[in-house]
Amino acid sequence: MKSSHLFNLFAFLALIIGTQSSFTISHPAREKNAKGFAVLELFTSEGCSSCPPADELAAKIQKEMAGQEVYVLAYHVDYWDRLGWKDNFSSADFSNRQRQYGSWLNVSPVYTPQVVVNGKSQFVGSDAAAIRRAILEQLEAKPVATLTMQASLEGEGLKLKYQTDPALHDSRLLVAIIQKASQTKVLRGENAGHILAHIQIVRKLQSEPRVSAEGTAIVNLPKDFNAQSWEILGLVQDQRNGEILAVTKVSL
Repeated sequence: MKSSHLFNLFAFLALIIGTQSSFTISHPAREKNAKGFAVLELFTSEGCSSCPPADELAAKIQKEMAGQEVYVLAYHVDYWDRLGWKDNFSSADFSNRQRQYGSWLNVSPVYTPQVVVNGKSQFVGSDAAAIRRAILEQLEAKPVATLTMQASLEGEGLKLKYQTDPALHDSRLLVAIIQKASQTKVLRGENAGHILAHIQIVRKLQSEPRVSAEGTAIVNLPKDFNAQSWEILGLVQDQRNGEILAVTKVSL
């Protein structure tokens, strides 16, 4: 009788282990076919002493994830400018974008450094473990849409043609003009005496009101723009909840 009970127990355990093994084998296949992306939006400031570690983490992640669908955008907010040092990359538009995320993600008050991943989740900008987990989750998620863009230079401006699949009528097309790298010697404020290195500095963010299946946009470029040191990203963002639905890098 005892041997019969033992046989039944071993058979039951074998069934459980076999079921778990089958699940484990099928899971990587789903991840491999997902072809997701991760957009990291960092809100930072040269006047904030907590921000340099977040800037460094963003640069490290960009280097680690080279070749993958990971995009970093650094917005320099302006609400630190009155506290001793004016950040030359700062803009009220970027502070307003962060406040909009505060509304979408129920975060109040806004703070620096803050990282928002795909418009869905937010973290302290120096929280490496949480940000990396969020990136991996998004890379394994299947995108809901695709975006393609073609660009041509016309004088001091840029003409963009875009296509989305499917059409995303409750969304906006965002065009980010990004300076890839810069350094600043900070003379006053919380970071006085430090030389700060920056990457993926958003110099302009243009919003087009509604995304159709295809369309065009005209973007005026900053005077110091050049194709070697700058890049352009297109994003589609759901205006109901802030989710980034699609992203692409524009080739010039």
